[in-house]
Amino acid sequence: MIRFLMNDQMVSIEQCAPHTTVLEYLRTKAEQRGTKEGCASGDCGACTVVLAEVTEGRLQYRNINSCITLLGSLHGKQLITVEHLKQQGALHPVQQAMVDLHGSQCGFCTPGFIMSMFFLYKNCSEPTRADVEQALAGNLCRCTGYRPIIDAALSLAGQGSNDAFSEKEAQTISRLQTILAQQPSGSLLDGSRQFLIPTSSDALLQSLTDYPEAKLLAGGTDFSLSITQQLQQPEVIIYTGRVAELMQLEETEHNITIGAAVSYSDAESLLHKHFLPFASLLERLGSLQVRNQGTLGGNVANASPIGDTPPVLLALDAVLHLRSPAGREAIPISDFFTGYRQTKLPPAGFIESIEIPLQSERTLCVYKISKRLDDDISAVCAAFSIALKDGVVTDARLGFGGMAATPARALHAEKALIGQPFTEPGIIAAQQALSQDFSPIDDVRATGTYRLQVAQNLLLRAVLEHDSEQENSNQIMEVVQYA
Repeated sequence: MIRFLMNDQMVSIEQCAPHTTVLEYLRTKAEQRGTKEGCASGDCGACTVVLAEVTEGRLQYRNINSCITLLGSLHGKQLITVEHLKQQGALHPVQQAMVDLHGSQCGFCTPGFIMSMFFLYKNCSEPTRADVEQALAGNLCRCTGYRPIIDAALSLAGQGSNDAFSEKEAQTISRLQTILAQQPSGSLLDGSRQFLIPTSSDALLQSLTDYPEAKLLAGGTDFSLSITQQLQQPEVIIYTGRVAELMQLEETEHNITIGAAVSYSDAESLLHKHFLPFASLLERLGSLQVRNQGTLGGNVANASPIGDTPPVLLALDAVLHLRSPAGREAIPISDFFTGYRQTKLPPAGFIESIEIPLQSERTLCVYKISKRLDDDISAVCAAFSIALKDGVVTDARLGFGGMAATPARALHAEKALIGQPFTEPGIIAAQQALSQDFSPIDDVRATGTYRLQVAQNLLLRAVLEHDSEQENSNQIMEVVQYA
């Protein structure tokens, strides 16, 4: 059984297909149809809802895509939809702002925008335009009505975050804590099919031992597409979002460790502290709805050649901590990928955490090339970790995505860089060596020729940025402001 709050109503569900999405439940079971289906892939934001969860004694509100969120993951949380915002006959301030500033045109996308604005309202009392753009970047308006929508969100600045939900916060916290105290784990059953929610690494290992063919679910931002797009119906799904050991963030003098089920949003502040270019990349990884659910562990285990985080982890020489029935082991991420979506993950195994060594004496550059600034998939993703002494490269690790069947390091280019000055003439041999490292393919995102040229150009960009920093010239390398 799973238990959660839908607004103020306690919901208990025991019999339900494990692949049921929150959107499907809302529209077909709960008959709450304000939440719309636009893409069924987490791209358009029409299905946006907000989840509230107790974190350090407070409610943490997050906007998520209900079309790719599985129902079982709601256990112990509060689900808030657009129907719940109106209280005692009065529109919520975000709804009223949308009305007053004419932010709704055809209206199909409006509930999703409202919920992302509600998320912003609960988390930022003085939003800037940048805050608004980030909060709404995962919501698409087919009528191109962004200006009044942005104006509506900006009009909320200074109004605070108090509302009917704030007044009930203590009561909501108590009810959610009671759910998890009485029933830390949960499950859904549908004949032989199951959705399991272990709460410890030991329990997760036992579940995988019992069901070695089970599908692991962390954020589901990629896995759920196999359900909504390919119509797969997994027999057993095991949710990692309640496994305590996989939710840890640790920081020591020599490294940081990120639990495999930690979301991008939760990891961002620690990465920002130690690896600013990595944190900046996360701001362009999917939308905020995706980052609120997607995880580094899932991105690595997924082994997609166009995943955004593996190239950076390759450049940072990260270590993966794995667990399986055979025991625990730590392997460099450079040894993890063996082929297209193939890895060295043992049978019935999982990633527990990702360890990243601190490296203050190195220069880190991270670049994502895609057609859109937000919510887009990379054509090429590159990360360079360079050690310099007196302007000469003493060590280099170059990680790339979108250039081969797996995320990979450019070993020939690394060798060509070492011992050379980090200048335009000094990188020519490394640029040429990239053609020995990679033979990228043509696909819908880019041609192989384009990808190789871009990879070579990114090395030049790294040099130009380094020169700009040395000269304090702050030369602008890209245009990022929205129109």
